[in-house]
Amino acid sequence: MQPESQASVIELSCVTKAFGPTIANDDISFSVRPGSVHALLGENGAGKSTTMKLLSGLIQPDTGAIKINGTEVNLASPRDAHAVGVQTAFQELTLIPDLSVLENMMLPRGPVGPLGLLRRRTTRQDVQRFFETLDLNVDLNVDAAELDLATRQKIEIARALYRKPKILLLDEPTSALSGSDVEWLGDIIATAKASGVTVLFISHRMPEVRAFCDHMTILRNGKHIRSGAVDSFTDSEVVELIIGRSVESTFPPRPDATETAKRKPVLEVRDLSAGPKLRDVTFDLRPGEILGVAGLQGMGQKNLFSALFGDERVSKGEVRVDGQPIHLSSPADALHPSVAIGLVPEERKTQGLFLKLDGKRNVSLPVISRFHKGPLIDPELETQATAAAFQVVEVDPRAQYMPAGSFSGGNQQKISIAKWLVAQSRILLLFDPTRGIDVGTKHQLYDMMREFTDAGGAILLHSTEIPELEFLSDRVAVLYEGRIDRWLEGDAITEVAMMEAALGGASPITRNAS
Repeated sequence: MQPESQASVIELSCVTKAFGPTIANDDISFSVRPGSVHALLGENGAGKSTTMKLLSGLIQPDTGAIKINGTEVNLASPRDAHAVGVQTAFQELTLIPDLSVLENMMLPRGPVGPLGLLRRRTTRQDVQRFFETLDLNVDLNVDAAELDLATRQKIEIARALYRKPKILLLDEPTSALSGSDVEWLGDIIATAKASGVTVLFISHRMPEVRAFCDHMTILRNGKHIRSGAVDSFTDSEVVELIIGRSVESTFPPRPDATETAKRKPVLEVRDLSAGPKLRDVTFDLRPGEILGVAGLQGMGQKNLFSALFGDERVSKGEVRVDGQPIHLSSPADALHPSVAIGLVPEERKTQGLFLKLDGKRNVSLPVISRFHKGPLIDPELETQATAAAFQVVEVDPRAQYMPAGSFSGGNQQKISIAKWLVAQSRILLLFDPTRGIDVGTKHQLYDMMREFTDAGGAILLHSTEIPELEFLSDRVAVLYEGRIDRWLEGDAITEVAMMEAALGGASPITRNAS
C-alpha cells in the first residue's frame, strides 16, 4: 500500500497561517487525490481562500508543510506554483480592466520571438482557437472593463486553463455565473478531469458540489472538520458541519399577504424604460413586502435597479415615492430623506465598498453631511450611528477602524447593508445580495431582510439563486426581453414557473402590477 503522500497530488500537513491576531488556517491537514474534483467548503472566514492563496504561492504558511505529488514544496511566489503545475482562477478577478482580452490572456508572460518581441499575431490565433474549444465567444480586442461580470469570470477561468495546469484551483467560480454559464463550467471541469487535471473547487452551492465534485473537505474557524466522498454526506449534515449548528429553517416565514396588500405603495413604477433593455415596466412596492425580480442574465434587471437608484438614464415612464413623482438623475436623488432608496449592488468590492477605508467610513459616507457640526464632522455622533448599524447586521465592532477589505465576503456584504441602515433607507434594492456568501451568513441575511420589512421597510430583490426568490418573495415579477412577462404570488411562486417564464414560455401576465 502506498503512503498517503504518494497517493495524493496535494497534501497539507499541520499548516497554520495567521494574519496578526487572526488565525486563518489553524493546523490544517487534508489531501486531494489525483484526477479528482475536490470541493473545499466552509463559511466566509473559515480559511478556504487562505488555503487557495497558500497553494497559489501568494502567501506562505507560518508552520506546516505542503506537498505536491508527494514532494514537499516551498511556494514562495505564483511562479513557484506555476512551475509545479498549479493555476488559479480567483473569485476576486485579476483581469486588468484597461487591457484587452488578448493582453490579459498573455499576462504575466507572453510568448516572445528571437528578438524578445511579443508574438501577438501567433498568440491571437492560438487564443482564438482555444476560446473556440471552450465555446467562449469573446472579441479579443475588447477591454476587460467593457465586459459583464459573468464574461470576465469565464475569461479568468479560461486563462488558468490556457496555461495547461496539472492542478486547477477554482475559487468560487460560479458566484458570478448563472444558468447556462454554470453548465458551461460543468463541462469545462468534466473535460479537465478526463484529461487528468486535479481540480480544487470552492463553492457555497451544494447542487454544484454534488454535480461536479467527487470528494469534499469542510473547514470551520480555520480548522479542518471533516473530509470524505461527496455522496457520503447529506445536505443537512454538510450545513451543520459548516456552521457548527443546525439550521432548522433556512428561510423565515412570509407575512400575511392580505395585510400587506392593504397598505399604500411606497414605490410606484409606471411604464419605465431605461438603458438598452428595460421596456415599459410597471409595478407597485408596498411597505413590509419583498418583491422578487426573476430573469435570466441580461433581461433588463440591472437597468431596472440602476434606474431606481439614479444611476441609469430613464428614457420613459414615471417613478413615485409616497405618491409623489420623483426625478432620479443621480444616486444623490435616491439618498434624499424624502426618497430614501439604498442599493446593494452586484459587485460589492468594486461598486459597494471602498476596500481600503474602514467600515465606519464606508457606512457613513453616503450621508456624511448628517454628522456635521458646523464645518466639522462630529466623530462621536458618527461612531454611535455606525456602531448601532454594525450591531444590527452582526459585524465585528472592529469594523469601526479596520479596512473593509480585511473582512470576509459575508461581512463585507453586511457592511454594505449597514450603510443603508445608517442612511435610514425605507426601500432597499438588493441585487444578488448573497453572491459568494456562505450558508450561515445567508441565513443571517434572510432574517435581516425580513426584519427590515417587518419594521415597515420594502425590498426589491433580484437573485441568481432561484430558491431565494421562491421562498423569500411575497410576489415575483419575471422579466423576459426587458419586460415583465409574468407575475407570481403565494403558492404560484415556484422554481418551475419562474424558469418557464424566464425562458420565454407562452403565458399571459397572471395579475396586475399592484
